[in-house]
Amino acid sequence: MSQAEPTIGKKRRSQSSDVPTSGIHSLLKLLPFAKPFTWNFIVVLFLVIIYNGTSVLQPYLVKIAIDRDLSVHHPNYQGLLHITIIYVVIVVLGVVANFAQVLVLQYSGQSIIREIRLQLFRHIEKQSMSFFDTNSIGRLVTNVSSDTETVSQFFTQFFLSMMRDGLSVVMIVIAMFELNVKIAAISMIILPILFGISFAFRNRLRNAYQATRSRLSAVVSFLAENLAGMRIIQIFHQERRQDDRFGELNEKHRRANVREYRTSVFFNRVLELVGNLAVAAVVWFGGGSVLHGAILFGTLYAFISYIRQFFQPINSMTQQWNTLQSSMVSADRIGKLLEREPSIQDKPAVERIADVSRVRGQVEFRGVTFSYQPDMVVLKNISFRVEPGEFIGVVGPTGAGKSSIISLLARFYEPQMGSVLIDGKDVRDYAQDDLHQVVGLVQQEVNLFTGTVLDNIRLFREDIPRERVVAAAERVGAHHIIERMPHAYDTPLVGKGQNLSMGERQLLSFARIIALDPRILILDEATANLDSQTEELVQQGLQAVSASRTTLVIAHRLATIRHADQILVLEKGQLVERGRHDELVAKGGLYALLAEKSGVNARVVSGS
Repeated sequence: MSQAEPTIGKKRRSQSSDVPTSGIHSLLKLLPFAKPFTWNFIVVLFLVIIYNGTSVLQPYLVKIAIDRDLSVHHPNYQGLLHITIIYVVIVVLGVVANFAQVLVLQYSGQSIIREIRLQLFRHIEKQSMSFFDTNSIGRLVTNVSSDTETVSQFFTQFFLSMMRDGLSVVMIVIAMFELNVKIAAISMIILPILFGISFAFRNRLRNAYQATRSRLSAVVSFLAENLAGMRIIQIFHQERRQDDRFGELNEKHRRANVREYRTSVFFNRVLELVGNLAVAAVVWFGGGSVLHGAILFGTLYAFISYIRQFFQPINSMTQQWNTLQSSMVSADRIGKLLEREPSIQDKPAVERIADVSRVRGQVEFRGVTFSYQPDMVVLKNISFRVEPGEFIGVVGPTGAGKSSIISLLARFYEPQMGSVLIDGKDVRDYAQDDLHQVVGLVQQEVNLFTGTVLDNIRLFREDIPRERVVAAAERVGAHHIIERMPHAYDTPLVGKGQNLSMGERQLLSFARIIALDPRILILDEATANLDSQTEELVQQGLQAVSASRTTLVIAHRLATIRHADQILVLEKGQLVERGRHDELVAKGGLYALLAEKSGVNARVVSGS
């Protein structure tokens, strides 16, 4: 769709989603998504009027047939035929109007939800890494899939019910008063009773619906996270424990569901009982009027029909209370997520890079101090410079801050003190789109997507030709492996590339980074999962690749970086050593100790 995305308010709201006004406010904030479909809803309203009109006319036509054509000394068969034809016509018209209104409303509602879901996904994509540190994947999946589906029911079910059933009640009341004011007035006595019953059940229904939604969200979240981590669950034999936990969550959801339906069914049966009592009252008073000749039998029949019709829309509207409650809860979650601003944003009117290939690739850290939590400093006053085209190794014990340096360079996070510069320009002064074209990252955990090998290497970018992908695969030694696959570069990959070995997945990630051609290449433990033969292939490719770009490598295998132009040694967030491999080994410090443990303690000799 071409409509501009609606702007969501920036101000944070109350955290309570149980307050009805908060939920209604959240739904109202989603109404801008419905604005492009205003005419669709006008058409639906017109069709609803036609449908309700035909429904109200049906008892009145039967009343005419009884009083004028049947309950007379000389039955009028010609008049009865005319009434029958008119009745059939309005029934067909009502069916067509009802069919059309449902189609138009479903199209509009699903289109609205499509736009909400798209903007929600785009908004999540824009979030900084700190957002994903504090929000579980399962919860986000629930927001994008389940919550949006629930909100769609507001536009497709609740909205239609309020229009159709509300208008139906008004039209039925008018028709009843047109028939007989006295009996209609007596029938209206049930209105306060209905409102009283609805009010009494309101809080109970709302709590039941909210509990069910909350339990379902917990089930979906748990399921998504466990399916993603199934490898860990199985290798540590946690199946039984996770089964028990999943069973507990499902039991809570079952109890909440049973409570919801018990409350809903009890409410419906109470309304049904009141409706039948109302019909009995109309039969009593109306029957007496018929016996005394005050009204005709056809009029009594119409009243009984209208009373039954009267309770159907009221019952339907009340049934939609759960839809409204669930929609408000889901809309509140969606609204809060859309209001969450990325912690890292481009500066206003940031200057874009006209030609990314002209970036030289100089990297500098100036007095950088960084922490994920205020009381846990990860990097302390880190300063170093990497000249364009240099190959730099970053080593250190686990938790020394190696990956944090990479995250700051890619601007996944921002330092609390100091600055990170590329070509002398602070990374905060780059547009993020430009920065992520300049800086390429290959991690130990390879992310592959559903699609072909070709798609995954070029990340679905049609502007990267097949020839460039093949050349990238050849440079990292992946081409002959890909050619052995069933359909070569057109071989489809299943979830996360599970039909490939770990080494093959890693080689594809190397080919990807070459095809995207960043000026600065980051390898974060990228060869940790490769066997010696595959690593040798990758090393050959990397030597060719790193010759034309700045390369930073985090590696536990020191053999990977022993030929580096400079090695940075981190310990407890501080830069404790720097130099070439042989220089650091000669110093006998932390690097020498790491080299001795890894079996790479010999000095680099020419040609080695």
